Amino acid sequence: MSIVQEFNEYRSRMNERILEQDNKVIKRFWSLDNQTYQEGALDVQTKELLGLVASMVLRCDDCIKYHLGKSRELGITTEQIFEVFAVANMVGGSICIPHTRRAVEYWEALHVESGE
Repeated sequence: MSIVQEFNEYRSRMNERILEQDNKVIKRFWSLDNQTYQEGALDVQTKELLGLVASMVLRCDDCIKYHLGKSRELGITTEQIFEVFAVANMVGGSICIPHTRRAVEYWEALHVESGE
């Protein structure tokens, strides 16, 4: 199983388990998160790239994978992704380097998964 499939299956399975509890606060938070990334004054692609850079600076590998997947779906290019990596490393410092390595690995896996 690829790292992309493993991540997506785990995320789906655990999200389902969490939502089964029908916790109002969690459901509202997740709804707000979804609404945040909708088209507005900023386009969806820009919002995903902002989410990606923030996730890298905050060092959340699951969030990085999620935003990379969404970026891939939105047609964001490798050049654009590497500019995001550059901003994240500048803002976050050298602590972001290991997350950049894993992000590159996942970005490449997304391309392999789609047959490129």
